[in-house]
Amino acid sequence: MTSDTLRGLLPDLAPWRASRDFRRLWISGLISNFGSFLTFVAVPVQVKELTGSAAAVGAIGAVELVPLVVFGLYGGALADALDKRTLIVWTEAGQGLLSAALLVNALLPGPAVWPLYVVAALSAVLFSVQRPALDSLWPRIVAHEHLPAATALNALRWTVGGVAGPALAGIVVAYAGLGWAYGADLLTFVVSVALVVRIASSPAAHEAAKPSLRAIAEGARYAWSRKELLGTYAVDLAAMFLAMPLAVLPFLADELDAEWALGLMYATVPAGAMLVSLTSGWTSRVHRHGRAVVVSAALWGVAIAGAGFAGNVWLVLLCLTLAGACDMVSGIFRGAMWNQTIPDELRGRLAGIELLSYSVGPTVGQVRSGGFAAWLGVRTSVWSGGVLCAAAVGLLALCLPGLMRYDVRTDEHAQRLREQRAPAPVAEG
Repeated sequence: MTSDTLRGLLPDLAPWRASRDFRRLWISGLISNFGSFLTFVAVPVQVKELTGSAAAVGAIGAVELVPLVVFGLYGGALADALDKRTLIVWTEAGQGLLSAALLVNALLPGPAVWPLYVVAALSAVLFSVQRPALDSLWPRIVAHEHLPAATALNALRWTVGGVAGPALAGIVVAYAGLGWAYGADLLTFVVSVALVVRIASSPAAHEAAKPSLRAIAEGARYAWSRKELLGTYAVDLAAMFLAMPLAVLPFLADELDAEWALGLMYATVPAGAMLVSLTSGWTSRVHRHGRAVVVSAALWGVAIAGAGFAGNVWLVLLCLTLAGACDMVSGIFRGAMWNQTIPDELRGRLAGIELLSYSVGPTVGQVRSGGFAAWLGVRTSVWSGGVLCAAAVGLLALCLPGLMRYDVRTDEHAQRLREQRAPAPVAEG
């Protein structure tokens, strides 16, 4: 491999070099994501220890569902109408308080189950308000031509925490206790807030509507008019709802007599995603983003099916790693389509709809996988979900030809935003 080829694979650092606020948000997200993944592993493990029920673990997703739907849509309207930095700071601080509540519960002589569900629901509320503000902020602080690179760098930030957090959480929970995991998460939120407060304010656009049902409906109408956007939402929902196995991983590790591998199982999906992020330079040379979304989502289902069929823990880990790589490819090109084609005055509300596609799917998917595991068995729950995912994505590709035709070079919405964000010509003389 030549040096030029190697440089072409490495992540494009242009957004990092050009924007100070991008750097601060990136570092803040890396730190808070690391802690959040500690809790992401610790909570289902604690529910499993207290109840011994796969359905009870899957119910974590059920209590998160309504807040994600309701506050995701309203959070998008808030992001368009209020200062985005203010929303991000206060929701990040709120997440820190929830981590403190988990820590207190874990340190009690007899920890209760119900606080875990309450915190999960409240955390979903704060996440739903914060994420549209954060997603709609990136196009403001990053140049239009750098948005695909920024999406890849943000994915890298998430995957670093996703690999290190679960891997470390398995060790921390097993040998130090749940309290240490929750305490570390609390500390990361303190550091994150200190970084976010230093970014520039980002007030609402002059054209932005006040938060209301009418404003939410306006965003929904715009999304409905863009069939290629609807395709990205539908594909991601199908993939996550049908083939998200995370809720049953503690039970899969037990079936394979590999309890030691639980932390690795949680880390493999982010590890696969990180491999793609570290070699994401090629993504800037892909223009047919819709096709890339469809193909990678179908391969995610195939890899998850392989994890369900495999009887060896190392093969399971390999399949989950491949699944994570495919999911990251899909995520990079979904993000590029969203960021490069949606007008600024609608960005928050569309980010709220995006939130439903990439968070409600996994949330309901936890309920599905937990229910199927209790009904049909753990491994059947995993492989059947993967098969159904691949079939559903193929059907959606046939029903949504606009998604398959999308090309960022010729799409009218992408061209319009490029022209709006192009620097004004310098007058001569």
